[in-house]
Amino acid sequence: MSEDGVTLSLDPAVSMEDVARRAGVSTATVSRTLRGLPNVSAATRGRVLKAAAELSYAISPIASRLASGRTHSVAVLVPYASRWFFAQVVAGVEGVLREEGLDLLLYNLADHEARERFFQRLPLRRRVDAVLPVAMPLTDAETGALRGLGVPLAVAGHRADGVHSVRIDDTATVHIALRHLLDLGHRRIGLISTYANQKMWLPVADERRRAWQSGLAAAGVAPAPELVVSVPFGHAGGASGAERLLARPDPPTAILCESDELAFGVLAALRRAGVDVPGQVSVVGIDDHELAEVFDLTTVRQAVPEQGALAARMLVRAMREARRPPSEVVVPTELVVRTSTGPAR
Repeated sequence: MSEDGVTLSLDPAVSMEDVARRAGVSTATVSRTLRGLPNVSAATRGRVLKAAAELSYAISPIASRLASGRTHSVAVLVPYASRWFFAQVVAGVEGVLREEGLDLLLYNLADHEARERFFQRLPLRRRVDAVLPVAMPLTDAETGALRGLGVPLAVAGHRADGVHSVRIDDTATVHIALRHLLDLGHRRIGLISTYANQKMWLPVADERRRAWQSGLAAAGVAPAPELVVSVPFGHAGGASGAERLLARPDPPTAILCESDELAFGVLAALRRAGVDVPGQVSVVGIDDHELAEVFDLTTVRQAVPEQGALAARMLVRAMREARRPPSEVVVPTELVVRTSTGPAR
């Protein structure tokens, strides 16, 4: 045990005192050098590192963390860890944290009960140096609980007042897709959404539904409520939504899907029904999922892992600069045209 409480050991036969004697310095200087702290001259640092290498001696990361009061861990909160979007955001976060020598603790809050239990127990206390909720808006009480941890807070996937955030503009994203379909002559444009079928409220579904309405209205096209269906998330939900729209007396000539994963189910249902795509019905998704190119799906691309990486970098900077004011980054989206869209029949 060093005089500052940091235990150093690779070989139990070698002590910090051995390194100090070989380098001709105090044990405190050895501790500061191996932990990368300032106030050690280049020459002294070199002697200590040389002595430590010769003796096969290194600092224990766990002990160093205990002594510094830092955990070197960041908590990421997600509502659906298995979904593509959340997995991609987490991958982006993890890449940055790994580069910074930080660990990622993932909490999957998949239903109301898990979420309530988490915020009641708040298992993050003294376990993390920062927190990142992903696409799950927090209540005032939840935000207060996280702020009470006294660590930096950022969000990815939506806007949050007074908090570092990274997101896309969902309204602009939907309007990009609608403009593409309107330019192709489509006027009966259906929407497949999950806004009325969620275990936990997420902002995207509601915002994209409202954007569908406002985008059509701005183009002088009256939104047709009968062309909006709400389904469970996933391929099966998309297929079910397509079947419901096709069963209408006057079905849409184009279908906008809240996500690519819904669109994959739509394409499968149209194929089974013998409906030509895009000859009879055009289909557009949102995300540019890694399988979108396989399905030849026209979609609006959002940079998902990059959003996670940006949010992680915000947290890293905030951990280093405690007084850094909250910032917001809106990541642009772009239309990717493939063969699932064509002129209205």
